[in-house]
Amino acid sequence: MTTRQRFSRLGRKVQQGFTLIELAIVLAVIGLIIGAVAIAKDVQRNAEYQKVVNKFAYQWKMAYDQYYQRTGVVLGDCQQAPTYMVDGSATQIGGNPSCTRAGGQGVAGVPENFTGKGSKICHGQGYAAGQVGAGDATLSTVNNLRDLMSRAGVRMPPGRGEAHEDRFLYIDSNGNAAELQVCFQWNPAGTASGAGNVMVIRGLTPDLARFMDQVIDGKPDSREGRFRIQGRPVHTTTTDANAPGTQWEANNTQGVGITDVGGTNSMGGTADTRGTISNTSGSTAGEAGGRKLDEDRVILLTAHWIMEQ
Repeated sequence: MTTRQRFSRLGRKVQQGFTLIELAIVLAVIGLIIGAVAIAKDVQRNAEYQKVVNKFAYQWKMAYDQYYQRTGVVLGDCQQAPTYMVDGSATQIGGNPSCTRAGGQGVAGVPENFTGKGSKICHGQGYAAGQVGAGDATLSTVNNLRDLMSRAGVRMPPGRGEAHEDRFLYIDSNGNAAELQVCFQWNPAGTASGAGNVMVIRGLTPDLARFMDQVIDGKPDSREGRFRIQGRPVHTTTTDANAPGTQWEANNTQGVGITDVGGTNSMGGTADTRGTISNTSGSTAGEAGGRKLDEDRVILLTAHWIMEQ
């Protein structure tokens, strides 16, 4: 065999394709890389959610408890004649302010005999009423969250920044900015989202709500435990009493704030031309227009975290 023939055979051998084993190994490696990227995204998102819980929600829970320890009353209540209700200083009993109790001796000092109760204490309105779930209470006209905490010398979480300690900025799963807001309010007996004093957390995506519920309660259930959804209509029916819990409504693929052409969306932006999305409570929330694009702002919810005092 001549030298030319040997090189010719070697060239043909070099030009041969991959074997099935080699292709299988390459595909397996590509699959592992894709899987690792997907897992890394989930790990990163869970880390962001954990930061929301640890650096914002739990810090506000501690601030609320510290206010109670320092003042002897719950947020916005009367020190000289406590009502045990958030924003209690804005209520009346016997036709007179609750803090003086003048004329209130003729009735029992239970919440049913007080008027002007149930407003939430915030630092500004934030999201408009009903914008991030049904059932929003009115904003207190007497007490301000930041002013009360500052007067009591309670250190607030850093939040979004100075004078925005009650807010926290995060990114939803579609890459859009969303804001959490913390308020406090008193709920009357029989309220499905929890009776008594609660922390109101507005602006939660469904996934973030489920994550927080698992951390606080141990299971993601919007009806039971200390962390519940606000104002879900099905929870107020008599047949729902002592029934199995319900999952958090909607999911992170459903849009919000989208309206028909010719108007503006609920977040204040320019109207969209591709359909309408609802952001009301209920099992079909966010599904009205069938809009599920991965660039839409994710539907936002409101939750109540029941306080110990």
